[in-house]
Amino acid sequence: MFSDRSAIGRVSSSSSSSSSTSLLALTLILLLITSINAGWIDEDTPRSAYTVVVPHAKQYWAPKHTKEPPHDDETWSPTESPTMTPTVASNSPSSPPTPSPTYTPTSTPTPDPLPFSNFDLTMSDEFNTNGRTFKDGDDPMWTAIDKNDYTNNALHYYDEGWAGTGEGSLNIRTSATKTSIVGFNDITLKKVHETKNFKSAMLQSWNKFCFTGGLIESEVILPGKHDIGGLWPAFWILGNLARHTYVGSSNNIWPWSQSKCVEEHVDSQKLSACLKTGHFGMEEGVGRGAPEIDIFEVQPGPVKHNTDQFGLMSVGQPFASHSLQIAPGKSSKRPGPGNWPGPGEWYEKPKLKFGPETCMNIAFYGTYNHFADAPSTTYDYWSDAISQNRQLGSKHFTGLHKFKLHWEPPSIKHGDGFINWYLDDELILGINGTSLKEPEGAEIPSEPSYVLVNTAISKDWGFPKTCPEGCGCKEYDCESVEWEKTCGFSPGFCDMLKSTEEGHSEPGANYKINFIRLYQDKDNPVHKVGCSTPERPTRKWIEGNAKSYMKEGDAAPLKKVPRGGGKCTGADNEDLRNICGGLSFGLCKNGGCLCQPGRTGPYCLSNDGFDDVIWDIQDKVKDLGLTAPLVTAPFVILIGMVVVVVAAVVWEGRQRRRKRLGYEQIRLDEKGGGVL
Repeated sequence: MFSDRSAIGRVSSSSSSSSSTSLLALTLILLLITSINAGWIDEDTPRSAYTVVVPHAKQYWAPKHTKEPPHDDETWSPTESPTMTPTVASNSPSSPPTPSPTYTPTSTPTPDPLPFSNFDLTMSDEFNTNGRTFKDGDDPMWTAIDKNDYTNNALHYYDEGWAGTGEGSLNIRTSATKTSIVGFNDITLKKVHETKNFKSAMLQSWNKFCFTGGLIESEVILPGKHDIGGLWPAFWILGNLARHTYVGSSNNIWPWSQSKCVEEHVDSQKLSACLKTGHFGMEEGVGRGAPEIDIFEVQPGPVKHNTDQFGLMSVGQPFASHSLQIAPGKSSKRPGPGNWPGPGEWYEKPKLKFGPETCMNIAFYGTYNHFADAPSTTYDYWSDAISQNRQLGSKHFTGLHKFKLHWEPPSIKHGDGFINWYLDDELILGINGTSLKEPEGAEIPSEPSYVLVNTAISKDWGFPKTCPEGCGCKEYDCESVEWEKTCGFSPGFCDMLKSTEEGHSEPGANYKINFIRLYQDKDNPVHKVGCSTPERPTRKWIEGNAKSYMKEGDAAPLKKVPRGGGKCTGADNEDLRNICGGLSFGLCKNGGCLCQPGRTGPYCLSNDGFDDVIWDIQDKVKDLGLTAPLVTAPFVILIGMVVVVVAAVVWEGRQRRRKRLGYEQIRLDEKGGGVL
């Protein structure tokens, strides 16, 4: 009986061991499948959002300038503008406004040349986890910069603590809060000591998450009030070679989008195709840069269409501006700001498509870029902004609305490429790549680009065009009791930033982002995720010019993101950091967070995002004249899992063999001696 029991026991033990090993292998395989599908996809993304059907937009010709489009704000009242006749605009910004040419609208949409496509989700952030923070080193995808902004006559300081998650959304707060700064001004190239009277936040995915081509969208509630000017919320992408607000990284790189050699641009385009050597991993004969695509920049305010600065425009405040900013820009025969372009002065209308309730942004055609420390004016250049304004209403500041960008770089499938902008799935602007090539040889961008969301404050954006009588409009301070320092604001602006909005504990205006998602065509090899791709590498350039991407005192452009380690108490209260996000995210042990698999950050509050394909491998294989194999993150995980499974099987086999030979497992007592 005893031997029979032993035999049965051995068989049961063997079966149990085999089952355990099989279960382990199955678990590891399931984990592998999950990891392959993960990448940058937030686990909170609903399954219904994993695929989208991407039709070609219903693209319309521009409506007549004299006809006012319908408006979605019940407080809006149209004003007919006088009939305009075509006139050649002056190049002088100070010249009087020139009337718009009259364009004949078509009654039916332009037919689409390409069929519908299914795009798959490749990145998402749902911002559902409360308490996430984004200071440098907190998150694998986002960095909230903590520095002064010297661009665009900015009145704000970007504070890393003014961005966070709560109530299922990302929140960017803007407040009338002072910051004293001692630092280096990237524009004047001098040390400065100044005080900024406003704080806001900017999130960047620079050198963490980038993509080339696809459809990116976000659902947002805009900050502030629709009829009070002064805030500048934005959602945009920028080539990875330039890091915004780090001006040294963008000089003669922003917003270049020209891959071919043009001798007259050798100085002005730092990474010109005319250069005969391919340093820092750059391909010889391929021009590089950092073009900018503004998915939206919003300007609230009370000024209606066909009045004041919008006297010749059928869209007034509040509006969203949707732009492609590229270089080289038109170097001569340009329209002046506020003037409608005359014949040959701007990009051809037949290759630009406009949606309803939109108007060409004739207030801004681009920038003349001059650098004080450049050896000669040959380093100067024009950059162009092809921009369309879309009328908004009060509802866009009180409820969620979806802004979307479809970007197709030049490819065999899409020719010279195109870009389409949408609001709530309705076309705003469409640009065909052939329209860019003719004036100066610019192209639809093909650079790996990162994502930015921010709210800025600038006296150049939405502030009253004309200062009140006796007001110098030189200082802007909501906390001052001096009239001269508050007279330049839009009425109600300071009160708006000093008040606390419902559902918030701190004063300020709140820009709420419900989600950000990216979809790409798996059958299009041009669509990629990664900041340094084979066609457009950036890693070695950034490493070789690291100081241009750092502020004074930084040890590196970006800090590494730790997996746990944040201080915790284990107290189950409203602060998820104290419990490391909870059992599904992490554990608090000995006062520090330990993260579960798939979670990262000091408090385990972030998904552990990664590129599915590692395009730019940091190794020395190529130095031997060999070609390195393509390494993917799932491939590395698979190899590791195979090793674990093999080790488990070997261990189980050894245990069974030891039992057959009569070995008995022993345990020592607490004093280290004797068999228990």
